[in-house]
Amino acid sequence: MTRTGTVNYHVHKPAPQAFVLDADSIAGNLVSPELAATEVALTDLRAGRAGASFVSDGFEFGVAPTRVTSFESPGWQEVYDRELAELLCDRIGAREVLFFDHTLRIDDPAANRRPARNVHSDLSPQGAHQRLVDILGPERARDWAAGHYAFVNLWRPVENPINTAPLGFVRPATVDDADWINIDLIYPDRRGRILGLAANPRHDWVYLSRMTPDEIVWFNIYDNRGRPTVGHSAIDLAEDPDRHTIRKSLESRALVRF
Repeated sequence: MTRTGTVNYHVHKPAPQAFVLDADSIAGNLVSPELAATEVALTDLRAGRAGASFVSDGFEFGVAPTRVTSFESPGWQEVYDRELAELLCDRIGAREVLFFDHTLRIDDPAANRRPARNVHSDLSPQGAHQRLVDILGPERARDWAAGHYAFVNLWRPVENPINTAPLGFVRPATVDDADWINIDLIYPDRRGRILGLAANPRHDWVYLSRMTPDEIVWFNIYDNRGRPTVGHSAIDLAEDPDRHTIRKSLESRALVRF
């Protein structure tokens, strides 16, 4: 099934571009580079006429219920990390998994972390190398870099099925190298770098409609052996305009060694 939604692409500029997070020391205050709202055609994988696999597309959907009943109660992270590590070992052949970030996103203007409505990948190659050192330290990072490692994101709905702002993905085979733009992330205490994606009519957008909290998607952020990074974004569309549940999701970032 094909439908349309709106995404915000990045725009090529001659000068460096950046997001400033928690700007002016105000939690949730975000200063953004220029973005271009663009309507795109979407293939809904729920219809079953197309699929996606981590090996060929860099992302994959699956059913993975969790024993965690609340992501705000004490002790949930140890249980959840173990569940996700087992999934990555089973589904992508991970040998060692380290989780370094969990972000709960709520589609509410008052929330500190809202859905990311810019087409991007979470780490540039430079940003990935620096993040590896930040997490492991220089010596251990050199050991991991000598082998095969990757950064992988795992995303699931929280509390309710997704009715608005679903997460969509661009198949990497339809992305040109020139579409990517280096974007700095400026935090109060550190700097990072992501990849923003500029518009291209070749882009093939897919998503899974009405994802439930028992469903999850895992996707590649960076792979040092060349597996393609995946452009993604929250998409502005409503599955049912008469429903008014708040879109909540949890994304978990993992450093993986194969």
